[in-house]
Amino acid sequence: MPIKDIDEFIANYPPEVQAILKKIRTTIKKAAPKAEEAMGYGIPTFKLNGKNLVHFSAFKAHIGFYPTPSGIEHFKKELSVYESAKGSVKFPLDKPIPYALITRVVQFRVKEVTAQTSAKEKKTAKSKA
Repeated sequence: MPIKDIDEFIANYPPEVQAILKKIRTTIKKAAPKAEEAMGYGIPTFKLNGKNLVHFSAFKAHIGFYPTPSGIEHFKKELSVYESAKGSVKFPLDKPIPYALITRVVQFRVKEVTAQTSAKEKKTAKSKA
């Protein structure tokens, strides 16, 4: 049976990992107060204006954080100390989680998604005029 919400997802992990996941969730909520929580691709997801903002998950040795390729690219220098791929970064569980960096990445994504939504709305308004 698929996991229905973020609370259920977090409950599946050991207490020390649950604490990290809860803090990441809170960090994202503070950085993107208008974002909606969802489950996407089987992992916790935050959406803004119907678009995926960021996702996160937990694994045996790391936290996976997925701010889309643009989020990774924009913070390439700061994220260079972590293993990363086109749209993801791994924060090792045996090192401090960079909550302040997560905040900045989420704020960047909020601006990006908001700008994309505004541009699309302007384009739609012009085509209806």
